[in-house]
Amino acid sequence: MVTADVLKSMTLFAELPAARLAALAQVITVQRFQRGALIMRAGERPDGLYVILSGRAKVLRSDEEGREVILATLGAPQFFGEMGPLDDSPRSASVQALGPCEVMCLSTVDFVRCLSESRVLAMSVMRGMAERLRQADRQIESLALLDVYGRVARVLLDLAEDIGGERIIRHAPAKQEIANMIGASREMVSRVIKDLCKRGHIRIESRRIVILKKAAADGGDAELARHLQRIG
Repeated sequence: MVTADVLKSMTLFAELPAARLAALAQVITVQRFQRGALIMRAGERPDGLYVILSGRAKVLRSDEEGREVILATLGAPQFFGEMGPLDDSPRSASVQALGPCEVMCLSTVDFVRCLSESRVLAMSVMRGMAERLRQADRQIESLALLDVYGRVARVLLDLAEDIGGERIIRHAPAKQEIANMIGASREMVSRVIKDLCKRGHIRIESRRIVILKKAAADGGDAELARHLQRIG
C-alpha cells in the first residue's frame, strides 16, 4: 500500500496538502511486473496514470516484424500514461519493464477528478509533459542532425546523473537498447562505445558508465567534444 508520506516524497505530488495526499493514498493501487512484461500496450484504451515506484521501464513503438524504437527510459519516480486520460485516445506507445518493476496506478476517473480539483497537481503534470516534449525535441534533433557518434554521446550524457561529483549512468542500457534509441545497429553502437573508452571519454564499471571530464581540446571527435563541454 502506498502511504501519504510516500506520495509526499514524489515530485509529482510533493506540493499537495496532507488531506489530499491521504485521500489519494486510499485509491491508488500497486502492480508488480517482471522483466519483459508489458505495463502498458500501444492501442489500448487508457486506464489511468502510472508512477514507477522501483525498477526501470522503456517506452517503445514496434512494427509487425518486431522491430522497435525506444522513445525513452523511465525510473522512479517518473510517471507515464497521462495523455490518454486527458484526450480519451488510445495509448500511443507501449511501456515494458526492463527488470522487476513496481508501479502504482491512479485510475482515469480518479486522475481526472484530481486534476480538476487541484491546480497544483495539474501544474505538476504539465511540467512533466513539457519536460518530455523537450526530450522528444532533442531526440528528433539528434536523429536529424547528428551522426551515430554524436547520437551515442548525447544518449550517454542524457542518461547520466550527478553522483558524488561524477557523471554516472548507474544502470547502463544494453547496446541493443541504445541502438533502438538512436536508429543505429548494435555493432555500430559497440564500436562507438569501444572508441569512447579508448579515447578516455568514458569508463565502464560492470553495468555502470562513468563519463570522464576530459578536456574538449584533446583532439577527440569534435561532435563529442561539443557535447562534453556541457559537463567539462
